[in-house]
Amino acid sequence: MGSDHAGPRTGRGGAGIGWRRYVPEAALAGAVVVFLVAGALSAPPPAPRPQVLDYLLILVCGPAIAACRRAPVAALLVAAACMTLYSLRAHPGPPAAVPVLITVYAAVGAGRRTLAAGAGAVFLGAFLATDLGASAGQPAEQIVQRTILLLGWFVAAAVAGTVSRHRLAYLRQVEERAAEAERTREETALRRAGEERLRIARELHDSLTHTISIIKVQAGVAVHLARKRGEEVPAALLAIQEAGREAMRELRATLEVLREPGDEPVPNGVERLAGLVERARATGLPATLTVAGFRRDLPAEVDRAVYRIVQEALTNVARHAGPASASVCVGYGPGELSVRIDDDGGDVDGTGTGSDGGGIGRDAAPEPGVGLTGMRERVAALGGRLHAGPRPGGGFTVHAVLPAGERPAGETGPVPVEPSPEDPQEERSSVGGTT
Repeated sequence: MGSDHAGPRTGRGGAGIGWRRYVPEAALAGAVVVFLVAGALSAPPPAPRPQVLDYLLILVCGPAIAACRRAPVAALLVAAACMTLYSLRAHPGPPAAVPVLITVYAAVGAGRRTLAAGAGAVFLGAFLATDLGASAGQPAEQIVQRTILLLGWFVAAAVAGTVSRHRLAYLRQVEERAAEAERTREETALRRAGEERLRIARELHDSLTHTISIIKVQAGVAVHLARKRGEEVPAALLAIQEAGREAMRELRATLEVLREPGDEPVPNGVERLAGLVERARATGLPATLTVAGFRRDLPAEVDRAVYRIVQEALTNVARHAGPASASVCVGYGPGELSVRIDDDGGDVDGTGTGSDGGGIGRDAAPEPGVGLTGMRERVAALGGRLHAGPRPGGGFTVHAVLPAGERPAGETGPVPVEPSPEDPQEERSSVGGTT
């Protein structure tokens, strides 16, 4: 018999489970009532014969015992009052203490030790008074023994209630720890799944995007040359060109699914730009890397943003510029870092159509991808400046200036790469052009 106050369970089969939980208390209450009634009927003289009120007091104790789990305080008060009055009227002896002992156990288990001690003391006082009056002529030792024995039973009931309370508290802690461990496992699994999803997105964007872009460019060049010579374009070549476009659309859609809003991948930094440029060259894009100024540690956000800017710019060169070469210039300056990516784009007039109007250059505005979106967000968040647009002499330029901390004291050296005089004025990232 515990002191928990949980209500009946609900749901399928919940009603049956609820009432079955209280069968033990109901059975105990019935047994106690039968025991007290039998004792009252068989009480030997000189005990007074029980009256109707005495039987009513016994019967009232039954519901009190049955409810001691859900309402331990009320059960204790009812049982103690009934049995105290019953003891004063009928002198039943120690059996009258049974309902009070049960409800004292329940009340202590519910944390009401003071109330249980007070109710027990009132009953013991009434019992001792009636026992002294009914035991005239008996040796004092017997009266003392009965009183000490009954007092010991009350102490045992209080100790048992305390143990039950501590046990229930321990079980609740175990359940809470188990639930917390389950939540932690679920969070860990979700975090690992998210990390794996982002890793796949990075791999797809870093590798497949470049490769598919090269396939599109080479197919476009072949189609352009065939049309320029007046030859019929093979259907297979047109199919390759269309398949490349479709693959890029599907890849972007896949990346959007893998990279949910708020996810923040951890790309490589400035130290890996050489590998990025080398991969671009391996796919057929002539590219160079120049680093000016004294290298120093960069804030993590700036380091990641530089890599993303260069990665997206090289991807766009391969995707939109046709036969082109690209140059990447990184310059460390006082308090800032300059990143510039230029390409010749095959355009001589800056119109985006190429010198012959064949349409293999920048014939349409590029569609923004995951990398470009991330680049714009990072530059704006870091308080940097971004310019992206056509070059007057042909081609395209992307130029970003990011805050990078102050140069160490006493350090001198080359200044960061600056825009050439003919380039348009730099604009804030919020109004910069697309690449």
